[in-house]
Amino acid sequence: MISKQLLLAAVLGVSAAAMPAIGQVQTSVPPVEPNAKLVTVERIKVHGKSLEGNLEGESADRDVIVFLPPSYAKDKHRRYPVVYALHGYSIGAEQWTHEIHVPQTIEGAFALGSKEMIVVLPDSKTIYNGSMYSSSVTTGDFENFIAHDLVEYIDAHYRTIPERTSRGLAGHSMGGYGASRIGMKHSDVFAALYIMSPCCLSPMGGGGPATSDQMKERAIANEKKVAAAKSPADLASQSPGFGAAQYAAAAAWAPDPKNPPLYFDLPTKDGVPQPEIVAKFTANSPLAFVDQYIGNLKQYRAISIDVGDQDGLRFDTIKLHEVLDSYGIKNGFEIYKGTHTSAVADRFQNHVLPFFSQNLCFTAGCR
Repeated sequence: MISKQLLLAAVLGVSAAAMPAIGQVQTSVPPVEPNAKLVTVERIKVHGKSLEGNLEGESADRDVIVFLPPSYAKDKHRRYPVVYALHGYSIGAEQWTHEIHVPQTIEGAFALGSKEMIVVLPDSKTIYNGSMYSSSVTTGDFENFIAHDLVEYIDAHYRTIPERTSRGLAGHSMGGYGASRIGMKHSDVFAALYIMSPCCLSPMGGGGPATSDQMKERAIANEKKVAAAKSPADLASQSPGFGAAQYAAAAAWAPDPKNPPLYFDLPTKDGVPQPEIVAKFTANSPLAFVDQYIGNLKQYRAISIDVGDQDGLRFDTIKLHEVLDSYGIKNGFEIYKGTHTSAVADRFQNHVLPFFSQNLCFTAGCR
């Protein structure tokens, strides 16, 4: 019998080998820096106008965790650049703090020489465990929530440098997908981009769910499950954890306002791929649409990409790096020793924040 993970891999457009890695949460933690100064942590709610009226019933008021640098409270006239860091699938902002071990790693980065900045972690978890940071009437327009609503709120309520050259965007796994997608489309908002182990870069394979009788049977069973669901909550309750990944993808990439009560379309019917729905998944794949945004990507002050050498997502990550290279877009790229999550805290402290320290503007008017 073909595993459920293999089916999910087909739906999400990732390799089956990557799926176990995505679920891992073991992370090596850098040692505490003895001279580190404390940052201030604020947990707030941010209303997302872009999320209003979504058909899935997701709250437009989102949890956001803000980390203010040690000097913020004392130096009342100083303004700071901002880094927005996006979490992965199946977790929210709170669990993301544990995976990257903030505030410790933020404090450690500052103690080791990174310039002080504000770090913002928005929560984009949905009833199916992830928004895919996409634009959907079903899930809500999380892409514009991040790129516009959230940025506008942070600029209005904190002492930021409210210019694109002082804003950075980073993300891991689904957040890496989000950083890729939002980064390509919103270079007018952000000036530096760090993509960590991104998922879902490739178009969904049109023949994926029907490559065997077993997979076809599973697709049909899933269709029946969706057809019987009385609400998104009903379907989600039957699909814990990664079992809901296929619904998160469908809600984000194949919304259908005329298909209640779930308001999305599956990529199969009677176990057979539906080309028009598969095309919608493909249209949301960064490796499929990156060529349309080369002009935007060339506006970035800096782009960096990394992935673990034991991460099944490394193959598509390499392809993204190669595409940028082929267009002459300078980008840092590293395959480090590790799995999907084993080094994410170390990477955040010793690579991600130093990258933004070097590539963002720390004074107004800097170009």
